[in-house]
Amino acid sequence: MSNGDQPGDTMRERAGRPSWLLYLLLDANRWLVAGILSAVLFLALVAAGIAHPVPAQTLLTTADPVETLFQALVTGIITAVTLVLTLSQLVLSQELGAAGDQRDRMAGAMDFRDDVADVIGTGISPAEPSAFLRSIVRATGEQAQDIEDELDTDALGAELTDLLTTYLDSITGNADAVAEQLEGADFGEFDVLKAALNYNYSWKLYAGRRINESYADQLSDDIVDRLDRLNRTLELFGPAREHFKTLYFQWELSNLSRTLLYVSIPALAVTISSLLFLNPADFAGLTLGVANWLLLVATAVTLSMLPFTLLLSYILRIVTVTKRTLSIGPFILRETDRSVDVEWE
Repeated sequence: MSNGDQPGDTMRERAGRPSWLLYLLLDANRWLVAGILSAVLFLALVAAGIAHPVPAQTLLTTADPVETLFQALVTGIITAVTLVLTLSQLVLSQELGAAGDQRDRMAGAMDFRDDVADVIGTGISPAEPSAFLRSIVRATGEQAQDIEDELDTDALGAELTDLLTTYLDSITGNADAVAEQLEGADFGEFDVLKAALNYNYSWKLYAGRRINESYADQLSDDIVDRLDRLNRTLELFGPAREHFKTLYFQWELSNLSRTLLYVSIPALAVTISSLLFLNPADFAGLTLGVANWLLLVATAVTLSMLPFTLLLSYILRIVTVTKRTLSIGPFILRETDRSVDVEWE
């Protein structure tokens, strides 16, 4: 298993997309993304008005297209607010339940925390999400390093030693980098989930299980036991990441609901004011060679669409993360080099 046989550790390396696109989809402030989308919308409207063979002043004052547009926008904004309220109720409903259901949730959470505490060798697992994930990641790195220190290279042979060393080094290197990213990260920000996505535990769990299955007869009982313990620790990272991903989505959707409610009032004010008070005759003339009426309509439409551009900016991050974490455990939902499997067949 050479370095070329495994996918990249970080999500950026595995995504196969331009860095600037991933930055906009995941890392960038959502208001910045909404601003970029709004700017694109504004420029597209102005460009379409300039490119049209009929002058904008004539085009926008014929058959009341502007009035029809803003009537539709008023209806759309009100519908969006209703959708936000429904979304908020959906998020809230997951936190409601009978006492028995809440007790089962509590028992499951405590059992999982006890399992993590046992694996990482502490009495109590950390309470903060970033520290909790970091403890699991650091445990995998320490366990991998312990295995590498105990390898009997003379007894294993060069090929198996190289295979194990490459595998264990990939774990320790990735674990050190992710643990550093999780240091001091606050839940509610994307930093915690971003660091968790950069730990490629699925491939490491898959490779570890294949090594244990294929070379158990060539490894000492102590190394086999240590690899089993490492695999169990990697297995715990999966549900931990999914749990905090779920909590982050609920947090993000709550923020989205509140933000959309805030911006919907100004957007409605702009839309209704445009519908009631805009008069083409009051805005004759040109600015930088562009009809004032066209600039005004493009600005009003862009501001009216702000709830939708904000919604799109949040949903882009959520669906991108969801696509990158569709599976849990040793399932690789992307094209990888299968040569390592050929070696093990």
